[in-house]
Amino acid sequence: MTSILNAKAILISLLLLGISSPSQGKETPPLTEKIKPPTVTREFRGVWIATVANIDFPSKPGLTAQEQKAELIAILDKAAELNLNVVVFQIRPISDALYSSPYEPWSEFLSGEMGKPPQPFYDPLAFAIKEAHKRGLELHAWFNPYRAHHPETISPISDNHISKTKPEFVKKYGKYLWLDPGEKQVQDYSLKVILDVVRRYDIDGVHIDDYFYPYPRRDEQGKLVDFPDDISWQKYLARGGKLNRADWRRDNINNFVRRMYRSVKKEKPHVKVGISPFGVWQPGYPPRITNIDRGVTFNAYEQIYADSRKWLQSGWLDYLSPQLYWKIEQTAQSYPVIFNWWLSQNTKKRSIFPGIYTSRIQLEEGKGWDANEIVYQIRTTRGFTKTSGNIHFSMKALLQNRKGIADILASEVYRKPALVPATPWLNDTQPKKPELKMIKDQKLGQIRIYWQPKGNQKIKSWVVQINKGDQWHTKILPGNKKSYFINDIKVENIAVSAVSRYGIQGETVELRIKN
Repeated sequence: MTSILNAKAILISLLLLGISSPSQGKETPPLTEKIKPPTVTREFRGVWIATVANIDFPSKPGLTAQEQKAELIAILDKAAELNLNVVVFQIRPISDALYSSPYEPWSEFLSGEMGKPPQPFYDPLAFAIKEAHKRGLELHAWFNPYRAHHPETISPISDNHISKTKPEFVKKYGKYLWLDPGEKQVQDYSLKVILDVVRRYDIDGVHIDDYFYPYPRRDEQGKLVDFPDDISWQKYLARGGKLNRADWRRDNINNFVRRMYRSVKKEKPHVKVGISPFGVWQPGYPPRITNIDRGVTFNAYEQIYADSRKWLQSGWLDYLSPQLYWKIEQTAQSYPVIFNWWLSQNTKKRSIFPGIYTSRIQLEEGKGWDANEIVYQIRTTRGFTKTSGNIHFSMKALLQNRKGIADILASEVYRKPALVPATPWLNDTQPKKPELKMIKDQKLGQIRIYWQPKGNQKIKSWVVQINKGDQWHTKILPGNKKSYFINDIKVENIAVSAVSRYGIQGETVELRIKN
């Protein structure tokens, strides 16, 4: 209790800164008398599932298909157990694929060999989508648009990798290979890869992170090494381009973000587009945020050419997840101060779900962050807005329950289920009331409710609320469910409502039960 009060004090100080009784087996229609179930919590509760270098999945390359499936099931079961509602699954870490792609090779992080599919064959993305939706979880497909190779790979690059098929578009930068964002063909290619997934898979979101131009590296003398894009830069100048080089690089990224958003919406309007940039737009925004970490100043706007504020204010995304990977009390990069600034820039009223560095909690006592830091950050987020949320980096910390963080989330922070915040700027049409019926079985001591959707709108989930005495209990069920068993015939009220793929909740239909 003392620690919670301390957290509240920190937050406050920072805010100052800146029916008839049915017989056995008989169907009972709903009564007309209106009851009022409580409003369901809205909160984005996400987690990143990183596959690059086998951070989260699979645990190591070369596992059999059954072993990989078992790991995915364990991840999704844990997410559901914690009352999370979104998993962000990395499917294109280095211009490769953790799904059956017509354009890119199978990722070595699956099999240990680039280009080799899982054995026996299965499609990890298709499997993950099906299993996530069975558990009521959204699945957002996470792409890296420009990274082409990672130093922690162990196998040769396959012949159908873009570094072999289109080597003129790939640049070596330090230990990495990188697609050149200045080449329009590169933008077209990455967009083609993303749209292929949008068309063929029932994903709920497209997600990209903070890798645009690469993070800067220094040579042996400590001098910054420039990204080797002379060829694409000269092409731009030859076409009569007038921007300076830094503005041109930012414009390349801006063009891709704008095209990606519009193209995804043209294909499937309900698929959300999310971006997770570096947490600080530029040093000095807001004032007192210096962004000097361990003596090194970093500027995402100037060094990886990410104008993330522009994307937010232009409405080229549905949610922004700035990576606020600093402690609340870290003055130069304070979590609530930066979050509040992002909220002040949100002129289009999009969603903002800060990324939090849950993996900073370490297994060893005395090392890393305390689990309460993450708890305080989530509660700080709630203190600013009631329909926000967070994304945890990454799943491993929750699976390992580092310093009890998963237990705390399940028992205290995420104790009750929540709906993902809606996207009314995409579609605000309410689903119609379902047709609701009930069978009460006195012998089994059980009530079965079942319903049928009305109208043509696809239903993402159902909200089932059950009342007994002064207590209401809420269950959020997948959209393909049409019934629910209640093992208590003494319940008094039941309410059911539909939620669209845009997160819009329809009116409830109610049953009042006379015992």
